[in-house]
Amino acid sequence: MRRKVATIVTARPSYARIKTALQAIQQHPDLELQLIVAASALLDRYGNIVQYIEKDGFEVAARVYIVLEGENLVTSAKSTGLGIMELATIFDNLQPDVVVTVADRYETLASAVAAAYMNIPVAHVQGGEKTGSIDERVRHAVTKLADLHFPATKNAGERILRMGEDPKTVFVTGCPSIDLAKMVAKDPDLTFSPFEKYGGVGTSSDLSNGYVVVMQHPVTTQYEESRSQIEATLEAVEASDLPAMWFWPNVDAGSDGISRGIRIFREKGRGKKFHFFKNMEPIDFLRLVYNSKAIIGNSSVGIRECSFLGTPAVNIGDRQAGRERGKNVIDVPYSSKEIMMALTSHFANGRYAQDHLYGDGMAGPRIAEHLASASLRVAKQVTY
Repeated sequence: MRRKVATIVTARPSYARIKTALQAIQQHPDLELQLIVAASALLDRYGNIVQYIEKDGFEVAARVYIVLEGENLVTSAKSTGLGIMELATIFDNLQPDVVVTVADRYETLASAVAAAYMNIPVAHVQGGEKTGSIDERVRHAVTKLADLHFPATKNAGERILRMGEDPKTVFVTGCPSIDLAKMVAKDPDLTFSPFEKYGGVGTSSDLSNGYVVVMQHPVTTQYEESRSQIEATLEAVEASDLPAMWFWPNVDAGSDGISRGIRIFREKGRGKKFHFFKNMEPIDFLRLVYNSKAIIGNSSVGIRECSFLGTPAVNIGDRQAGRERGKNVIDVPYSSKEIMMALTSHFANGRYAQDHLYGDGMAGPRIAEHLASASLRVAKQVTY
């Protein structure tokens, strides 16, 4: 009998972080994919990625609406609770043999809590990494709730073992998003117009002389500072005088502050070379990043996928504090002057060498194979 694998996609980046594993699960003769799409992944405001998921040939088994309006600390906590309630019902209906959850968001925690209390084995992708904000605490909490672990790096796997997890349950697979980056590195040409294909708002600039990509999210532990933090980035990106392909922030507490800062900047007639997008298909997004002069902000894309692609990254603030990084990353505080200095350094250097820190491009098939063959136990013994 095939194992039923319930896999949850909850946000714009989580689809890219699990897509090749979904494909491998779907194609594996001993596995049955049960795809659940939830939270901001269903909302048009954040890109509504269901259209891309279905276009890629996946059947969605369940849709779960759990995001409360507000983008503050209270709504984040309440959305987590709502997620536990709704996902418990979905798991009861689908009766999966294992639940796969990704990374470190509140929806990840909700899915792990619901599954663990229902005695459904939990498989966690991207555990063991260090970062700033509440993300690290969520990630490590999910590790203790999980039964199978698929970390992206050797150091992350070792950290999971130091947390007391059974070595027989920890498999260093690499990150599935690197599988996509590998495809892009082999075929990197930007063969589409992002303006024509994805619309968005802002100037449709000539990209032939270079451009930057910007993706900056709120830091939940500093959510009240989100507006002042984005203002430093806005000033620096405008000063670069390059077209900016700018992606809207995620749903975390402080998102409203970032959005307000961007809108006020534009209302003052500034940012004339900025163009804003909600979302793109994962491969298109990575091609856009690959062909840029740099990515700016605090998304893990700059550290994870861009290490493989060799794209220069300016990482702002401490949202990614402690995360393993390659030579393509320059860390700066929320200072327009220091952001510009980092950009100048990157522009002088150009593309960096490919780094396999987060994988070699075969993570998806490895994850599927482990899901098919690993022992699924929920009554695990741990050593402290």
